[in-house]
Amino acid sequence: MKRTTRFRLLIEAPEILILPGAHDALCIRLAEQAGFQAVTCGGYSATASLLGGPDVQQLGMIEMADMYGRLCDATELPLFADGDTGYGNTTNVARTVRAYERAGVAGMFIEDQVSPKRCGHMDGKRVVPAGEMVAKLKAALDARIDADLVVCARTDARAMHGLDEAIERCQLYREAGADLLFVDAPLSVEELRRVCSEIDGPCLANLVEGGKTPILTARQLDEMGFAAVTWPVSASYAIARAVGDIYAALLRDGTTNAVRDRMSDFAAFNQLVGLAQVREAEAAYDEFARDLVEQPADVER
Repeated sequence: MKRTTRFRLLIEAPEILILPGAHDALCIRLAEQAGFQAVTCGGYSATASLLGGPDVQQLGMIEMADMYGRLCDATELPLFADGDTGYGNTTNVARTVRAYERAGVAGMFIEDQVSPKRCGHMDGKRVVPAGEMVAKLKAALDARIDADLVVCARTDARAMHGLDEAIERCQLYREAGADLLFVDAPLSVEELRRVCSEIDGPCLANLVEGGKTPILTARQLDEMGFAAVTWPVSASYAIARAVGDIYAALLRDGTTNAVRDRMSDFAAFNQLVGLAQVREAEAAYDEFARDLVEQPADVER
């Protein structure tokens, strides 16, 4: 089954889909190992991973598409991608969708922020007119080759214009054909409830530790009616804390002995990244070539 089809079925399933955020390809493997059914990676973690910088749309579309290609190569899990504002007008949105499809993503969201955008939990956001976003959504839907590619519409209108307008925008985006709806940064449990009860369509929740939205469990969000929930930056925050502690110990002690319990080791890490499978494949190719070369000269080839 195509990854796009699997992702669409997971979104449409009765139970909520939990999407862990991957900081990089290694985190994708860890998500697989943990047993998740799908994964996401947004601009926040991508910018931190690739640039060591904040999520203020510093990365261009080609950089993001290239990263998604490498992430999709590292997994068979469906990957939900961040399309930012579409990187321009409707023409740019169409090009973004085609590039992301070639990369292998199973779904993607486009948001209605003014470009250059910023992380949805940062202050100072602005949004484009709703009509401009509707045109972008139509362009995205028309551009996709695979009809199962999930196109999600995100609105950041809550911060500037209140929850009522954010909900109205998502209702409009649903009418335009969006498969999944995403009100970013609701401020309370009651606002989260309103999102699901007043939007006629599957909704996505986005939980950022220390962000504007209350941190609830997947079960609580499932009971509200959310189709999916992302934890987009948990891995990035964990990496920042853990590596910071390890580097501090190494500088202080001249060894990592004090923090070895927080680390993998040589054998476990090689197993995680699939070294044994690589070596097996190499050996099989070498055996095939050896058998072919060593055939008797009178054997027809």
